[in-house]
Formats: sequence, C-alpha cells, structure tokens
Amino acid sequence: MFNKKTIRDIDVDGKRVLVRVDFNVPIKNGVVGDDTRIRAALPTLQYLLDPGAALILCSHLGRPKGGPAPEFSLNPVAEHLSGLLGRPVKFVGEFVGPQAEKAASLLKPGEVLLLENTRFDPGETKNDPELSRRLASMADIYVNDAFGSAHRAHASTEGVAHYLFGVAGFLMEQEIRYLGEAIANPARPFIAILGGAKISDKIGVIRNLLDKADQVLIGGGMANTFFKAEGYPVGDSLVEDGSLDTARELLAKGKNRLRLPVDVVIADRFENDAEKKVIEMGPIPDGWRIMDIGPHSIEAYSKIIGDAGTVVWNGPMGVFELPNFAQGTFGLAKAVADSNATSIIGGGDSIAAIKQAGLSDRISHISTGGGASLEMLEGIVLPGLAALQDSV
Repeated sequence: MFNKKTIRDIDVDGKRVLVRVDFNVPIKNGVVGDDTRIRAALPTLQYLLDPGAALILCSHLGRPKGGPAPEFSLNPVAEHLSGLLGRPVKFVGEFVGPQAEKAASLLKPGEVLLLENTRFDPGETKNDPELSRRLASMADIYVNDAFGSAHRAHASTEGVAHYLFGVAGFLMEQEIRYLGEAIANPARPFIAILGGAKISDKIGVIRNLLDKADQVLIGGGMANTFFKAEGYPVGDSLVEDGSLDTARELLAKGKNRLRLPVDVVIADRFENDAEKKVIEMGPIPDGWRIMDIGPHSIEAYSKIIGDAGTVVWNGPMGVFELPNFAQGTFGLAKAVADSNATSIIGGGDSIAAIKQAGLSDRISHISTGGGASLEMLEGIVLPGLAALQDSV
C-alpha cells in the first residue's frame, strides 16, 4: 500500500525542486518519437510550477557506455517539453558540475531546467554518495516521479534522498496505488496474465502471483518451457532448457491455478508468411515452432477474464509483431478492455498491443515502468520508493 509523503505535503513556493522524471523516450534524428512518458510527468510538473517552484529536472536516456554520447543527449527532450509546458525549458550539457550548479542557482520561480543524461556520469549507476550529495546541493526539495526507474538504487533515484527531503510525484503515487492495491487487496477473482519469451525473467513474479491470484494465465514463449516440462516434444520452439526444473516446480505449486494454452498456432518458419496451422496442444512436429496461442485458448482465457474483478497483464501471448501471429495477444487485449475488471497493464509489448488495438482508453491503468512493475508484482521493495519520506 502507498504510505509515502507526496507533493501535496510540501510547500514549494520560491523553492528549487529537484524532480527525477522518466524521460527515457525514443529519439530519432534529434526528434522525440513517443512522448507518453513525458506527458505522464506533466501533472506533477504543473502542480509544482503553479505556486512558484523553480524546477531542476533529471532523467536517464538509454544505456550510454561509460560516458557522454551525442545520441543519448536529453537536449531534444528539453525542446519537446518546452512545447508541452508552454514555457521555455533551459538545458545544460552536464548532469552535475560547475555549469549545472550555476544554471540551477540562477533559476527564478516558475523556470525549468533540464540536466543532461544522468548516466553520462558513471557515479549514477554506482549510487556514488559524493555524486548524490552534489546533486542534492542544487535544490531544496527532492521529488521522485520516475516510477520506471524506482527499482534502481542509483544516485538520482535513491542516493539523493539521503541528502534532501524526498517525496513522491503524482505518477509515482498513481503507479504504486494501482499495483500495490492489486497485490495487497484485489477485487476478486484476481487474474494474472503472463507472457513474453522467458520464464527466467518472471520466475519470482509467477511464484508470488501463484500465492495471491485466483488464476495465472500463461502464454508467449514461456509457455513452451512449461510444455516441455510436462513432457511434450516442442519441435523447434523457443525453450529455456535451464528452467525446466523451475517450470515443473511452478506447475506442481499451481496445479489448479496455473493455466496453459489448450491449443497453439504453429509455423514452419519464424516469418510472417510462414505456413501455419492450429493444433490442439500435443507433440509439436520437428521443423515446426509454436508462434501464438490458439482460438480455443483465446476463448477460454477470455471467459476467465470476463468474470474477473482485477486483471494484471504483462507480456504478449505470441509473436505479435508478426501480424499473422498476433491474434492471441489482440484477442486478450479485447477481452481485458471489454471486462468490468480493474485492469493494469505493464511491459512494453503488452502496452504496444493495447495501443495498436486502439483500446488504451478502456484500461484502468497502463504502467510506465516494465521492470519496476514486475518487481512490485514479485513483492520486492523498490529502492527509489523506500528512500522517500513516510507519510506517518
């Protein structure tokens, strides 16, 4: 449950506020592509600006190797954000240092400064205390609104909160409330849908959800490892042989709650125009591979979803980037949108599918953080959240 102070609990008039945002967005030829994450931060930024705060924003972008790289600069984001806020956004080409400190000290109420990519400084990912202290020295108050990075104990997400009074922004609060409530006190039946390629990425999530959910519906490449663990030959399907024992353990633990597809779409090649056919789940012929869940599985899963009180979904049901193998993912997207359940979707592929299907506005909550939402579903405490001030 959410038990942290938020920006409603602080007086920011005339204060310099350091805001950790998640502006890790696609940039091509110096132009922001999808600005969903930038827009998600606007309510927090506007709330702070209205009473006269001066904002110092920081974010990472991508994974630069060991130092500054022009293609990972946040400069294009400053220009884009300026248009969204309707006011200039200053930009400084360093994260911490003399230029950044001077620019921050000169900020007037209502002005906005975006610092350069936090990961251009190697101390960021090492959670270097000296870097955290220097970052904190530029501001009076710290706000963490970067849920997508809250599972990282980095200087700008966790370390800085040891030197400044830290509270949550609106996006962080919303994410934690939805995901926390889904785990701690869900409307039932509570249904979890888990897909994607690998069991190994989601072992902890499956284990935790088997204790909490009424049904866990499995699809995507990870289903193949469960099939092989059950003794089925799976042809040329993607399988994690190193996770077979884990799959058997999870099948035993969730014998009445862990659901696998009853039929699958198989293909003779990993191509959109491959020959394909639907088969009831059984031995997969050599030279063929599982590419999607089949129509009976879509129907069975959709019925379970239709009766749900809460649905959490992370990961596609098949190779949905190939249109001929997207029916499972889009079928479940429609079932989730049509249900009366509180619906929470996390993970880039699941979110992309919901957007492509034009169903985003019929989902209760679309999470901005894939890794962070998975760790919450696994029951792990997020360091970026833990470092903030408790509300009691």
